[in-house]
Amino acid sequence: MSRRLRVGVFVALLVLVAAATTVFALRDAERYRDRHDAPPGVPVAGRAGLPDGPRILFRHTGTDSRFGLVAGVPLAEPGGERVISDVACDRVDAVGGTVSCLHTLRGVVTRYELRELDADLTEQHRVSLPGIPSRTRLSPDADLVATTTFVSGHSYMQTGFSTATEIRDVGGEGRGNLERFALILDGEEVRPADRNLWGVTFLDDRTFYATAATGGRTYLVRGDLEARTLTGLRENAECPSLSPDGTRLAYKVDGPEAGTHWSFAVLDLATGTETVLAGEAAGVDDQAAWLDEDTILYGLPRTEEPGVTDVWALDTTATAEPRLLIEQAWSPAVVR
Repeated sequence: MSRRLRVGVFVALLVLVAAATTVFALRDAERYRDRHDAPPGVPVAGRAGLPDGPRILFRHTGTDSRFGLVAGVPLAEPGGERVISDVACDRVDAVGGTVSCLHTLRGVVTRYELRELDADLTEQHRVSLPGIPSRTRLSPDADLVATTTFVSGHSYMQTGFSTATEIRDVGGEGRGNLERFALILDGEEVRPADRNLWGVTFLDDRTFYATAATGGRTYLVRGDLEARTLTGLRENAECPSLSPDGTRLAYKVDGPEAGTHWSFAVLDLATGTETVLAGEAAGVDDQAAWLDEDTILYGLPRTEEPGVTDVWALDTTATAEPRLLIEQAWSPAVVR
């Protein structure tokens, strides 16, 4: 075969590969558009307005035309028809008529915001966030809101992640990044450069619980907003969530298996008794919400459907089995 012929065959192969790649990409893009232009594949109520009374708000995660929008179902019918709003949030929490919405504004320069909404999801206040939304919680009277975002630029971070967690007055000023609070572990104040805080849950307008991490370990800490202190309570705990009556904390614990495998545990604050909820075998990466005094809610991603998550319910007994509560949902917030 002459050199000219070999070059010709090579060029022809390049053209064929490029054409095949283009066709595949166009078909894949068409399938993507069809999927995301489709109506929801779950029952949707044919009326406007979120449910009144006791309800669960969440982020709709069906890969359809309503993906990422806030939805709601009556508390008594979590698997029933949902109302889907036109408001997009990455994370949601709600207390009474106040809704905390962490939102991503995608563009040439992507920005992140906390949007405080009323019961009709009308915006009341907006604050810029320093990074990718991760967690948000309102205090029981909705006077305070906590946000956690993933941030970059910390010099100590070579692996893992870095967070910024702040508490603000709803509609008002911030109380500062929790990394500036005094951190007390084993009875002594420590000032590690690699400290990270995340996952706030409020007892009242002064006391809260959160996660502190340093040196590869995580700690459950109790925060005092007036004293600006964070006091370690126990090791191996992440993302606490206080029960409605304020007597128990649900949080993630790393099991004894090799590697990291997060399960849930519940701590009785009066007795210090911890119960690991072994019935959930999947690794969980979420901050629980309480459905009632005996049940927690959390999101799990679907293995075969990227972007799609479901909300599961788990009773707070050691061997209870999880059950699917709301399909195609994420970030549940129970409004009682």
